[in-house]
Parts: sequence; C-alpha cells; structure tokens
Amino acid sequence: MTLRPTTALAAPRRAATSERIDVARALLLTPFGLDEGHLARALAEIRSHRVDDADLYFQYTRSEGWSLEEGIVKTGSFSIDQGVGVRAVSGERTAFAYSDDISAASLLDAARTVRSISSLAQAGRLRVASKKIAAGRSLYPGLDPIASLDSSAKVALLEKLERRARAKDPRVVQVMAGLASEYDVVLVARADGTLAADLRPLVRLSVTVIAERYGRREMGTAGGGGRFDLARFDDAQMDRYVDEAVHAALVNLRSRAAPAGEMTVVLGPGWPGILLHEAIGHGLEGDFNRKGASAFSGRIGQRVAATGVTVLDDGTIAERRGSLNIDDEGHASQRNVLIEDGILRAYIQDSLNARLMGCAPTGNGRRESYAHIPMPRMTNTYMLGGDKEPAEIIASIKKGLYARNFGGGQVDITSGKFVFSASQAYWVENGKIQYPVKGATIIGSGPEALKKVTLIGNDMRLDSGVGTCGKAGQSVPVGVGQPTLRIEGLTVGGTA
Repeated sequence: MTLRPTTALAAPRRAATSERIDVARALLLTPFGLDEGHLARALAEIRSHRVDDADLYFQYTRSEGWSLEEGIVKTGSFSIDQGVGVRAVSGERTAFAYSDDISAASLLDAARTVRSISSLAQAGRLRVASKKIAAGRSLYPGLDPIASLDSSAKVALLEKLERRARAKDPRVVQVMAGLASEYDVVLVARADGTLAADLRPLVRLSVTVIAERYGRREMGTAGGGGRFDLARFDDAQMDRYVDEAVHAALVNLRSRAAPAGEMTVVLGPGWPGILLHEAIGHGLEGDFNRKGASAFSGRIGQRVAATGVTVLDDGTIAERRGSLNIDDEGHASQRNVLIEDGILRAYIQDSLNARLMGCAPTGNGRRESYAHIPMPRMTNTYMLGGDKEPAEIIASIKKGLYARNFGGGQVDITSGKFVFSASQAYWVENGKIQYPVKGATIIGSGPEALKKVTLIGNDMRLDSGVGTCGKAGQSVPVGVGQPTLRIEGLTVGGTA
C-alpha cells in the first residue's frame, strides 16, 4: 500500500450549505417517505402548546474501527446508527423524546409527547414559520472517510505503523495501533423555520509502544486526527507519531520519582491545554454560570487572569477535530473570545441558556447523538501565545517542574480545583533540565492558576487531534491548545 502525501492530492471540495441539506435530505428523509412538510407538521404539533423553543434533530452515523496488537488484528468493527430526537423547551424545562424509527408516525408521536411540557394550549390558528436556510461554514469536506481506503489498506496502514515503531529502537517490545473513522450526517429543523445540515468526517490514528530496559517497562502514546480523510496519514505523519510515542517511552525508562511540594510549574505547548479545557473551559459554559455553579459566575468584565492571558473557544478552524460547520442546534460555529488580556468577556452558550441569560447563542450547543439533549459545550479551546521564547521560560526556573505532556485529570466545576497527572515531565534546577520524573500530579485551582501565569511563550500550538470531552454522560470531540506557560505556586504531588 502506498499513501501519498495530502499535498500531492487535490483538496476535497467542501460542500456548500444547500448541498449539505440535499445530502441530509436524501439520507434522513426521502428513504422514510418524509419531506419538509412532515417536519413542519411535527413542529406545529409542538407549538400548539406554548413553548419557548422546539427542534428536530435527525442523524445518520456510520463508524468503523480497527486495532492491531503484536502484528495481529485484534478488533475490527463497523456500525450504522440513525434516528431522530425531538425537543421542546418551556422556561428552564426541557421535554425530549427520541427514536431510531424515522417515520411520520413516530415523529408525530414524539412531538405530541414533548409538547406536554406546557399545560397551556395555544388559542386559535398558528402561523407557519417561513422556511429559512441556516447560515453555515465550510470548514471540512463533506466526505465519508471510511470509503477513502479499503479494509486491506487500513490494516496495511496499521502494520506499517507497527513496523516503523519496532524498527525505531530495539528496546521497543510491544506495539499497539488503532484506526477509527466516522461519517456523521445531521439535519436540524427548528420551530422558527430554520433548516440546517452538516456532513462531518472524523478520523483518528494512534500508536502505543512499550519499551523495556533492565526489566523495567514504560509506555508512550501518540496519534492524531481531524475532519479529513485517511490519506492524511502518510509516511511522514506516521513517522511523527512513532517518534513521539517511542521518545515518550524511552524518556520514562530514565525517569525518577517526582519531588513534591509547592513550586513553579512550566506547562508545555499543545496537549497540556487539556488543563485549560478542564479547569477553566468548563467553568465558562453557560449552564454552570446561569445556575451560579461556576467559580466564574457573575464575573463578566472582571479580571480573572493575569495580564496577557487570552482564552478562546473557536469552532471555525478548518479540519480540526473540535470544529463544526453548524452546532447541533443549527447555529453557525463561532470564534468566541472568553477571556481577553485577563478580563472575562463571555461565556459559551446554547440556545436555552442564552435565552435565559439574555444573550445570543455562540454556536456551542452540542450533543453526543440524536438520543441526547444539547447543552453548552466547548469546541477548540486554547490560549493565545505571548512573546517569550520557550527556552527562556524553562531557563527562568530556579527549582520546579516542566510538564511536557499530560495524561488524565479531573476538576470540580464549582470550586475550579483540579488534579492532573503528567505523563512526561522533567525536574529543572537553575534553568537546566536535570532528569525526567514519573508520578507527578499537578494540583491547583483553575481561577487561581490563571492569575499566577507569569510568562507566556510564543509557541502556541493546538493538540494533534485526539481530545474527547465528557459532560453529563455525553462525549463529544474537542480540541485544546496553548503556548508554553510558566505558573507560580502550583502544588505538585510526587513520589519522592
């Protein structure tokens, strides 16, 4: 199998809004004997009672996954799911019904069920909302990435990835590789007559290696993806993933126990932005702030971070994992400035919370599938870069930790307190990296940590395309990013 670099291929054309609606109609309405008249009747059924908002969310999802271990295909999966979610909103209350049976009868049954959220029937006849096509972006091609390679080529890709990892260093004793592809088609019809659609490709390639030396084993993982086809995973890209995974495993083979205590911590660029996402981003979601449950509630216009700290949530970056042409309520994605030079400017909003808070939706209404209600969720959340060279920031540490990469973590939204584990970290003294450490956990408060940022690197980088965010039992793909950051007075839990 030969994979040519993406630059050698003609860029896939990005479908216009009307084309996306045509594709969604052909997949989600026509095969089931539905047309837009049926959608209008279902929405009118809901609006026959007094509700503030209502929508229909149709979805068709085709997904495939492959995994390879020890040169053997361990799993190969393929699935198709489709259905419709019907929602009515009255005040703060939401009524929701969903079905994997897409038909006129089930659509009307669901509409009659959710309208009961309001006990007041509308008097007289209702005017049918005029149809309007939602404005949307064209950030990625509307292709099916599963069809971009056949099954044998996908397995060959994973086999090549494994061979490259094993050949990289003799200490590599085990390799695991995985490939996932998804094609998601959504159609949104709203009570105000809005019709919107999106065609969402999503791919991800990952490699995990285990290296051994003198009986000690350590692991390294790398990978990435986005909203494009599988041709993007060419030889050069696979080499980058292999280099990163093997390097991480070999560094950890030399690691020592991590010191503990309060100290200066420097966070590396890219994926360490997951701390920003968890400890600050969730606290800026509209639902938490409307309910007063966030440490940032009621603080618009106030200083919440050090000078120079600017945080955005941006769903408009081409081909990124967290990007969307439209959100799951039919609104165009946006570039939202949340914190500007340390001042809190905005929260991210879905329709319900925006209406109750007296502001506009920000293109952040997201749901895991047609079987879930939308809520305010992040897309690509990152901090803008500053003016410092990364080497200068590391050299400024007298004694402290340089956390190059992160593993898992958790945060309490109300207090903003977080705990994160560093998967690749180094002990630094007098501006020099001394040795890698293992077992370091970083403990702090998101709002407080923002105020303790003292140096911001000029190397802002987004992650490689691996993030998945969980909230209220729902998972959605996201992106994170940041430059190298120096933060004072974080607590490091170690094993030394």
